[in-house]
Amino acid sequence: MKIKKLLFAALMLIAATSYAQNSPNVITTAVPFVSINPDSRGGSMGDCGVATTPDVYSMHYNPAKYVFLEDRLAVGLGYSPWLRNLVPDMNLAYLTAAYKINDRSAVAMSLRYFSAGKVDFRDQNNQELGVYNPNEWAIDATYSRMLGDYLSGAVAGRFIYSNLIQNQADNARAGISVAADIGLYYKRPVELKTVDADVLWGVSITNIGSKVNYNTGSVRRDFIPTTLRVGAGMNFELDEYNTLGFTFDLTKLLVPTHPIYYNDTMYGMDNDVAVVTGIIHSFYDAPGVSIDQSTSQLNHIGKFYEELCEINVGLGIEYWYNNIFAVRTGFFNEPNLKGGRRYVTVGAALKYNVFGLDVSYLIPVGTVYGSNPLENTLRFNLTYMMGKKKS
Repeated sequence: MKIKKLLFAALMLIAATSYAQNSPNVITTAVPFVSINPDSRGGSMGDCGVATTPDVYSMHYNPAKYVFLEDRLAVGLGYSPWLRNLVPDMNLAYLTAAYKINDRSAVAMSLRYFSAGKVDFRDQNNQELGVYNPNEWAIDATYSRMLGDYLSGAVAGRFIYSNLIQNQADNARAGISVAADIGLYYKRPVELKTVDADVLWGVSITNIGSKVNYNTGSVRRDFIPTTLRVGAGMNFELDEYNTLGFTFDLTKLLVPTHPIYYNDTMYGMDNDVAVVTGIIHSFYDAPGVSIDQSTSQLNHIGKFYEELCEINVGLGIEYWYNNIFAVRTGFFNEPNLKGGRRYVTVGAALKYNVFGLDVSYLIPVGTVYGSNPLENTLRFNLTYMMGKKKS
């Protein structure tokens, strides 16, 4: 059997967005790269985006926002180094474009490409088999339309291709999936006593799609990261030059939790189920127990408590001066039982004529140094905007 200088398991860990640190009940999925936030704006606001004001990168969070774009055409390019402290050539690239058809409809497309860098494959005798570049990519398109004066909806389709082993293991093959997104977005202006404001809320379910199989010799297939996002926010127009926005997101994977086996007893539910069944089960299938990693003892934590731990919380703040310069910050929290990701985010933006630049930076909080792939890494987005929306 062929072996590799870098184990395939390590590749999957590198690509994953669930940074489990001795967390016993972490939910894992195939193709986790589609969950990596490609947007520096959202990345600087605690990974919030389902209910923020729309931009060309809205596909990742909520495609229903596109119909509220102020520009007729927008194009964006994003770049995120990945595990830069360990690997110099691993990254996520993102290209997206949106077009405003009229006041009531818009279309958009995006392409994301994740490169795992160069990997030297070797056989069991340590003989070189060649240098390969494992990679994954996804392409999608959406149509967004107004459903009322303040409410919009959208549907999106996505094709996902994951080729991490590149035929360097027995029965290996590329993983392929087809998925869909749905979303709703609400934006309504209100007049307060001293300032004008916009009330915002949004909800989306992304990556509803077929399971993935990387092995021709196995019938078992893995879920892709179907994700529910719910959020709300408010933007305040303080005066002619200054605006301030607040937002928060709740995020949950709609993927079955793995059962836990202890002394020939299964806690939880069988997670080898159909996609729709898995989405439904994800709301009540928590095992309610965990195994202590140091003592191997079973701890009863409660099903309801564990289900609550599957909800991640993000908070974000954004300040704009004269629609030219912005500063942002945010906080993201994932309960320890489900991975323990916890970080503060900061960022800034600059608009000049038809071009925009966004940068973000992530600061882990209360976690092991070097455990976050985006730690001590600047992420960049470039945006081109042309013309105001058609009437």
